[in-house]
Amino acid sequence: MMMHRHTPLRQAVGVVFCAIIATIMAVTSCERSPELHLRKEVPTKFTITNLGLELETYWDYAFVYTVKYEWEAEWYYGWDWDDSTVFGAQGYTKPNIFNIRRYYTGSTPYAPHKNVFAHTVEGTEFTANFELGFWDILVWNDIITKDNVQSLNFDETSSLDSVIAYTNESMRPTRLSRAHAHSFYQPEELFSAYGQAIEINEDLTGFEFDAERGVWVKKLNLELYPVTYIYLTQLILHHNNNKVIGAEGVGDISALAHMTNVNTGKADDDPATVHYNLRFKKNCDMEGENVDIVGGRLLTFGIPNLRPSDIKEPKDTALLKELMRRNPRNYMDVTLQFNNGNDTTIYFDVSDQIYKRFRGGVITVELDMDTIHIPSRPGGSAFDAVVKDYEEETYEFPM
Repeated sequence: MMMHRHTPLRQAVGVVFCAIIATIMAVTSCERSPELHLRKEVPTKFTITNLGLELETYWDYAFVYTVKYEWEAEWYYGWDWDDSTVFGAQGYTKPNIFNIRRYYTGSTPYAPHKNVFAHTVEGTEFTANFELGFWDILVWNDIITKDNVQSLNFDETSSLDSVIAYTNESMRPTRLSRAHAHSFYQPEELFSAYGQAIEINEDLTGFEFDAERGVWVKKLNLELYPVTYIYLTQLILHHNNNKVIGAEGVGDISALAHMTNVNTGKADDDPATVHYNLRFKKNCDMEGENVDIVGGRLLTFGIPNLRPSDIKEPKDTALLKELMRRNPRNYMDVTLQFNNGNDTTIYFDVSDQIYKRFRGGVITVELDMDTIHIPSRPGGSAFDAVVKDYEEETYEFPM
């Protein structure tokens, strides 16, 4: 099978909103006059601009660890047509439909929300009437699925001050979590932006005049960022020699967040096991060595009780260290099928890699199959082991 180690990256999204306020102007003048007054209710137009954001850019941990994270150099599984069919795009895909929630707080900025105006817009433009005063605006992408089966749920009723995104438990039992009997579905790609205390005022403070369009423009400087994070996992089998002939198509990683706050992007503190799809590939090239790999793509709300945007410089990794101490360990399970018809499930501790790549990245475990015995009994009862995650370190992380 042909490997594509340097597949072009898909785009994530960053957005900038511009509120365009139409004003009544003299036909012969493009200059603001002292007599200009806005109506009580102002027609406002938002223009959404999508900016390209590739995995290489989003997974740039140099701002924390000072050394560039070259994920493609350690990604041996590749991404072929079958992977795209089973898992979807390797990276983020750019959304085109958005949910918008507007909250009017009157003359008081940052006030609790008492009402909400809900909208869905396709494309990049949105127009609505805004009363003079302060507004909070929440935006997230609408979820589009190929089979019309959506994993993500949104709770907008518990509190008007926050929207909570979560997934439900599947029917797949798990031994990796004491709190939940079953693993949870992984979420779809989710991006959000939230702006508070956006002022629409009578004297146009903070507005700029666009002479070409003849309107006043207020730049809100909101950016749409992922609040679900991509992990690419690979279990590399050295010296397999047809000992393992396949793998169960589903795996799990434990102690990931069960839900997230769409407004803030901060995950909840309830750890859950998330299951995702896996594929077994034979005869992959790993720096000249022929290896077999079990690989997959996991989408998750991330590390419990963490907002990745809070990690801005090396000293902030103290938060990661504290969360690692408090949260349960992250285990990945993979069920391997052996050439005698039996199978076994192996558990790997991947906590160190998850926390080093707190907003996504490559998770690698390597097994020397010369050290793994073929199970003699069916059903996975012969060999259940925990294998510490292995990684050839090329740089140090201040954990």
